[in-house]
Amino acid sequence: MAPLLDVDGVGKRFGGFIALDAVSLTIAPGERVGLIGPNGSGKSTLVNCLSGTLVNDTGTVRFEGRDLAGLTAHQRTRRGLARSFQLPRPFASMTVAENVRVPLLYAAGSRRGRHLTRAEIGERIAEVLGQMGLADRADQMPRDLTQVDMRKLELARAMAAEPSLLIADEAMAGLSNSEVDDIVALLIRLNQAGITVILIEHIMKAVMQFSQRLVVLVSGKKIADGPPDEVMRHPEVERAYLGQ
Repeated sequence: MAPLLDVDGVGKRFGGFIALDAVSLTIAPGERVGLIGPNGSGKSTLVNCLSGTLVNDTGTVRFEGRDLAGLTAHQRTRRGLARSFQLPRPFASMTVAENVRVPLLYAAGSRRGRHLTRAEIGERIAEVLGQMGLADRADQMPRDLTQVDMRKLELARAMAAEPSLLIADEAMAGLSNSEVDDIVALLIRLNQAGITVILIEHIMKAVMQFSQRLVVLVSGKKIADGPPDEVMRHPEVERAYLGQ
């Protein structure tokens, strides 16, 4: 089976600082992959190069067999590569439902090759909010949401673009143990519904519970890639990531 995402030799410099050093990885359709590494390891830079927020200096990123070079972030979203952000920034003046409506109008329609009808938009909003456990929050304003519901809204906005690949960036930061379990279960349900998911997360309990495979970055280099139990026993991972 051809990979959904193929990252080949991606490098990124900021002046003299090498943020990414020839990083290569592939993601198969339907996978659940955890991307981990200490602060400053290059995780965010890699995600930004994948999603189009940054332009990689070297290497290629292919999605569904197509080279993404030259495509902006919104163009990549319309192709089916969506991400959530570590710091949720919903439209503060819009309700929860209206926040989901925006990506439906500007991304999902492009994915389908036509404009969605008003009825279709309403149905899809209800479906996405139901998936996220936010159906009873549809008419609330973001400022009235709890921290965990704000995280769910961030994921809902990404899912409204109808992606085939979701990159969830620190979707559990600041949550309680039970809330972390709630988000992990939500991401697994999305995966079971056919969405390929890359999870960037520091909470190792969540990473191990979620991931079928782990990729580890340290100082801009990929040092391990494989089954979670094997990766966590890797000597370089123990030294660099666990401090052992």
